[in-house]
Amino acid sequence: MTINNSRALNSGDGSAAGSTPELSPADIQGVIDRILSKESAVETKTASGSDQRRGRALALAESGEEHSVHDGEQQDLEERRALRRVAGLSTELEDVTEVEYRQLRLERVVLAGLWSEGTAADAENSLKELAALAETAGSEVLDGIIQRRLKPDPGTFLGSGKAQELKDIVMATGADTVIVDSELAPSQRRGLEDIVKVKVIDRTALILDIFAQHAKSREGKAQVELAQLEYLLPRLRGWGESMSRQAGGQVGSASAGMGSRGPGETKIELDRRKIRTRMAKLRREIAGMKPARETKRANRQRNAVPSVAIAGYTNAGKSSLLNRLTDAGVLVENALFATLDPTIRKAQTEDGIGYTLADTVGFVRSLPTQLVEAFRSTLEEVADADLILHVVDASHPDPEGQIAAVRTVLAEVDARKVPEIIVLNKADAADPYVLERLRQRESRHVVVSARTGEGIPELLQAISEGIPRPGVDLELLVPYERGDVVSRLHQQDAEILSMEHGETGTRLHVMVREGLAAELEPFVAHA
Repeated sequence: MTINNSRALNSGDGSAAGSTPELSPADIQGVIDRILSKESAVETKTASGSDQRRGRALALAESGEEHSVHDGEQQDLEERRALRRVAGLSTELEDVTEVEYRQLRLERVVLAGLWSEGTAADAENSLKELAALAETAGSEVLDGIIQRRLKPDPGTFLGSGKAQELKDIVMATGADTVIVDSELAPSQRRGLEDIVKVKVIDRTALILDIFAQHAKSREGKAQVELAQLEYLLPRLRGWGESMSRQAGGQVGSASAGMGSRGPGETKIELDRRKIRTRMAKLRREIAGMKPARETKRANRQRNAVPSVAIAGYTNAGKSSLLNRLTDAGVLVENALFATLDPTIRKAQTEDGIGYTLADTVGFVRSLPTQLVEAFRSTLEEVADADLILHVVDASHPDPEGQIAAVRTVLAEVDARKVPEIIVLNKADAADPYVLERLRQRESRHVVVSARTGEGIPELLQAISEGIPRPGVDLELLVPYERGDVVSRLHQQDAEILSMEHGETGTRLHVMVREGLAAELEPFVAHA
């Protein structure tokens, strides 16, 4: 600090060394204050950059703005965060006395992506999303590379030269895992691992790992395990014939020794058979859970209860929106795929028409086909809905890409014909120009903020107008001794337009559903 101050003093008026002018104590103190203020600004800027690197989720958690009063106590989130990995601690022991103080080390990963189509911004956004997925899975992202290439190399995905460069980056950063932003063929994964000399996983395996961590219900765990086994089956790696079983010896009374001592059933074949057996058992279990959900859905359909499904990209704010609309208290976390199990809650419009709100699993770009198939029974809630609230993160760098990815999955589960309302969420953090661009693009939209409550009344009005309403118009005259009928008309499947009390009974003008209209036939007032 003394050297820096003397340099500043010597250069105060441009004089040569050795001809420093005399400065008053006040001038000297002023120079020192300016230097200290500059250093303070540098430290503040560095700290700000560090905060940005820690991620938006941690910043929100520290500022206390991660949840609103509608999210409830969030006990599930406290349970999830009760055990956290500690970054920066090594498991390698320098001294045997440290054995009691070892901590679980984060996986240190390097990301690799391929830019084959679209713009450079699209490729960077995809890699940033991969980094968020890796952090959600509990990894520490050290570096990331993007290669411009027309199509993947069939042997190593990146090509031998770029794979060697990736190896140098892995060695320089001390990473122990490489995550590729695409689905790798088994041969590509083996070829890349042989070069970089560390574990290599692809985007699909990463998403499956996150699903395995966050699945809570029995059905969700079974669906995730089935998807994992389907992914693992063609990627098993054996140890040659060193663990094979010979098929020699005698069979019955016939001597079948010579010519029959082949490799027999190898260990990898046994593993494949076990996996297929387990997959068949999981499919039976999932099929056995399906009737319970279908029975509940049939009850809602029989009672003509409209259903509204909340769908959208992962981390778009679906659970926060459900909590805001129904006070459901569903887990809310600023992370990808924080909630997997569907949640259904009752709600009603301002004029008393009842409906159900269903929070579904989040979607992502290039959602693994194994997950779509495994969660097809859950995604049927979206296909059977009367209205879809398509939640979009308006603050995301590429909201249009998110909308396209979600609609691709909706088409796969035959839900594209269901009426859709685009809900532009996180309006408090979105760019106004982006909001206006999305308004122009989507004709049926509502701009909301689940955290602040902005736009929620407009959304409730849009839901009220979008759900099927009672369609049978009746004029009724109900005797006073049949108060149970009037009470029935105040329930959520009927709409009372007018009501007046006469000499012989209560005269009502109502809109009811077809099932209830048959029950009210004896009370229809004929002109």
